[in-house]
Amino acid sequence: MKSVIVFVEHESGAIRRIGLEMCTRGADVARELGVPSAAVVLGAGASKAAEQLKGTPIDAIYVGEDNALDRHLNDPAVDAVEALLRELGPTLALFPLTNLGKDIAARIGVRFGAGVITDATDISVKDGSAWVQSPKFGGSVISTVGFKNSEYGVITCRANSFIARQEPGNGEIKQLASPAGKTYAVTVEEKVAQEAGKLGVEEAGIVVSGGRGLGGPEHFDIIEALADALGGAVGASRAAVDAGWIAHSHQVGQTGKTVSPQLYIAVGISGAIQHKVGMRSAGTIIAINKDPNAPIFEFSDLGVVGDLFQIVPELTTLVKERRANA
Repeated sequence: MKSVIVFVEHESGAIRRIGLEMCTRGADVARELGVPSAAVVLGAGASKAAEQLKGTPIDAIYVGEDNALDRHLNDPAVDAVEALLRELGPTLALFPLTNLGKDIAARIGVRFGAGVITDATDISVKDGSAWVQSPKFGGSVISTVGFKNSEYGVITCRANSFIARQEPGNGEIKQLASPAGKTYAVTVEEKVAQEAGKLGVEEAGIVVSGGRGLGGPEHFDIIEALADALGGAVGASRAAVDAGWIAHSHQVGQTGKTVSPQLYIAVGISGAIQHKVGMRSAGTIIAINKDPNAPIFEFSDLGVVGDLFQIVPELTTLVKERRANA
């Protein structure tokens, strides 16, 4: 590999946390490989996002402010990343494990005939080659995979897997021109974002999730109160989402979001395998449930058996008091 690049997502110039995490790990991997590192940020607000990326250990930041990513589907971003990879030569390319990141990564893999490794939780270097750790079979097996006979390597990275590190002012900003002669048939007239709360569960360091035990949508207020007190995000089980109690964007599990927070609190959630798959890699798991035989107690670090309607509000009060006195 001659370089390591990181595709960074942003919203009007505000970088998602996974971008900072990937830039840190990508820069470290590049140094171990003895090659330069670079970040790519595209679309309106890219210049603002690039200034934030200067606070990471990345070597260079390619900015495509005029990229048509905001006006079309993902094709302009794919074309821009492809052009940069062809300019740089054999490259290890990191993408976030998001809808946009997965789409671009897959298409880049096809265009270059490159190996693609998904859902990376760690990247290491051994004997001059990159090796990727990736959970399989719902996290019951951790595989270590490398690239064979592939000049280009593509990796999608799970949020909260790497530690973001600040190294102010290292990145050199370079302008990235959009590939010439490209036209796109589909134009985006309007984007409608579904509100998922103050912080998305896939990026949060703390997640408080509610399940069927809450009994109805009106009781999610106690989940929101505890999440706010902790500075975390609100999650939910599939049962709560299927019942229409909360939006799907909050769902944690095999058919929802996979999260890896430092702290995960499951309230009124039985712990079926579908939910376990989405949160089992959390640092510390706390379960609150009135059923002492609930499956979630089998893999939680701390289990509290009791009435959640008494426990959660009291816990919220204690957290607020502790933080006020800190």
